[in-house]
Amino acid sequence: MTERATAARRAALHLLDAVLGDHRLMSECLSAGMLDRIDAPDRARAQRLAQEVLRNLDRCDRLLARHLRKNPPLHVHNALRLGVLELAQGQAAHGVVSDIVTLVGGHKRHGALKGLVNAVLRKLADEAPAEWPRLRAPHLPNWLRRPLRDAWGAEAVAAMEAAHLAGAPLDLTLKDPGDPLADTLGDRLPTGSIRLRDAGAVTALPGFADGRWWVQDAAAALPVRVLAPQPGERILDLCAAPGGKTMQLVAAGAQVVAVDSSDTRMARVRDNLARTGLSAELRVADALEETGQYDAILLDAPCSATGTIRRHPDLPHAKDGSEFGALIDLQAAMIDHAWTLLQPGGRMVFCTCSILPDEGEAQIDDALDRLPGAMIDTAAVRLPGVDPDWITPESTLRILPSAWDDRGGIDGFFIACLKKPG
Repeated sequence: MTERATAARRAALHLLDAVLGDHRLMSECLSAGMLDRIDAPDRARAQRLAQEVLRNLDRCDRLLARHLRKNPPLHVHNALRLGVLELAQGQAAHGVVSDIVTLVGGHKRHGALKGLVNAVLRKLADEAPAEWPRLRAPHLPNWLRRPLRDAWGAEAVAAMEAAHLAGAPLDLTLKDPGDPLADTLGDRLPTGSIRLRDAGAVTALPGFADGRWWVQDAAAALPVRVLAPQPGERILDLCAAPGGKTMQLVAAGAQVVAVDSSDTRMARVRDNLARTGLSAELRVADALEETGQYDAILLDAPCSATGTIRRHPDLPHAKDGSEFGALIDLQAAMIDHAWTLLQPGGRMVFCTCSILPDEGEAQIDDALDRLPGAMIDTAAVRLPGVDPDWITPESTLRILPSAWDDRGGIDGFFIACLKKPG
């Protein structure tokens, strides 16, 4: 048992307690400094361990249920989940069991259960590695699985769950699409993004320090391509953080006004622009209070983020869907207000990283009824590298996480381009 391994496991356990007990997103925990007291490598390992437990939660619980008469207190249950995950992944049994027992034994209220933890994990030390591959992909919670099954069917949902279990590789967007660095970084995807399978530390990769690329899932890079920014155009980027789309727009030569309601999130946009040597006008403001007139608008609206579960496995466990109604109303209000800021003859891309039709197809259907003269730009989504299966009969893009399963998947996204009458 090493101090560094203990620190990472203790921190991972804190993250699991926060997500599964307090229903906090992991990103919120990290932003609040939950892991700031440990070294960067230990933080990275703790985050990876917690994500893997959440991604495999049902599989961990299935193995544990064979040796538990009833579920122990959440903190102890999470410690067992962490232990069984590491055992299943082939970590040395002595170190894992000893460390987890010590962590539980040091808890003020539940320390007496360290004997139970020791007995269960020792039984699973041989069993877990053999049984792990036979366990099915974990199901999404019913609050999300049910509407997805209604929308896409049981087979499609099963494919999405398999994609969530597989996790996500790292995708990059190049500032200059022709940069020869792409050939040494990874594989070029059909849509132009660069994919890395085993990236390691992002900041250590070639081209990071001199701002030749930024991290951005291949699906998240598509809305700007659909908008097709032209040099000199005045473009409004609403809900801009963390800035990937802002940088795409600026790199294309547009004059960009980037708006986000959070000063903290906007700081990330500012940092990313500085690193890449790009510039835009940044405004910390409510998108519904924005004024002006623009040639084009990109609205990446606040949403459930259910399309990003393969890289954020905490989301189904931290949320319960209760806030989705308010998000859908906000999206509609943002569409209507953004439309008033669009010049006659202009175009607006609405997108969400959601796999729920209420945050995509239904929003555009309703918007076409509300907005006078609004039309879908049927040619905008027909881009090189875009799978024809992603193009809906209405000429919008619907991408599910199960797409590109032979390439490592892609985030779920909905993208539509609306044209305003001239």
